[in-house]
Amino acid sequence: MHTLARLRPIAVLAVLGLGAASCSSNPVLPFQSEVTNAPDNFQMQATDVTNATTTQSYAWTNTGTRATINHSTTTTAGSVQLTIRDGAGVQVYTKAIVPSLNEATATGASGTWTIVVRMTGYSGTLNFRAQKL
Repeated sequence: MHTLARLRPIAVLAVLGLGAASCSSNPVLPFQSEVTNAPDNFQMQATDVTNATTTQSYAWTNTGTRATINHSTTTTAGSVQLTIRDGAGVQVYTKAIVPSLNEATATGASGTWTIVVRMTGYSGTLNFRAQKL
């Protein structure tokens, strides 16, 4: 019985979508999302998003020291903040995702980068890509 009690908070976090994610889709989110997470190439697309407030975190391998970030999003309400930390944990990029933008991150350490997507009351279609530069 004690084991079951310890598992409940983890299950609640999973249902709320608050844990780290690195799979091709996340069925616990209240919208359709697809994630491609391969070395040097990361892409997220979420369709039919309606009033979502959630934070998703992804571990991504970047063998380089910079990445190109490409935004291609249609926002009807709310906002999405994209934050990226390099292999040393240093923030190399943070920006609200916009309809169309292509820019580079700051120079950072290669290795496992962290991509954090924070939606606040977001509605629309989200699409962005990070690629080794």
